[in-house]
Amino acid sequence: MTSNRPRAVLAGHADVAHGLVSAVQVIAGRGDRFVPLSNAGHGADTLLAALRALVADEGAQVIFTDLPAGSATLAARRLQREQPTLTVVAGVNLAALLEFAMQDAPDAAAAVDKGRAAMLAWPGGTGAA
Repeated sequence: MTSNRPRAVLAGHADVAHGLVSAVQVIAGRGDRFVPLSNAGHGADTLLAALRALVADEGAQVIFTDLPAGSATLAARRLQREQPTLTVVAGVNLAALLEFAMQDAPDAAAAVDKGRAAMLAWPGGTGAA
């Protein structure tokens, strides 16, 4: 049986975390599995403090972030040094979040695999309009 308790914090630039959580809600009805956090208005220390508080309040064991070298990831990695049982996933996409939200037992590695597999490229031609 799945729990409606948030499983993860989703942190990123501007409104990206809120937008991704909204998309998970519209597509799967499981946006409540994530707590979004924007880096807007935060310096390094206040972002870390906000992330620390969310993880503690929600009991989350996974933090998803938007960019591998972004401020949210840097804060998440700092928090992971304090709390080594935390899993940090950087460079998240919607496919990964949907996979994570739909799992009965949260598995960040499986979500990463799904997100990676969902990325495709269709190169354009050489000058044809």
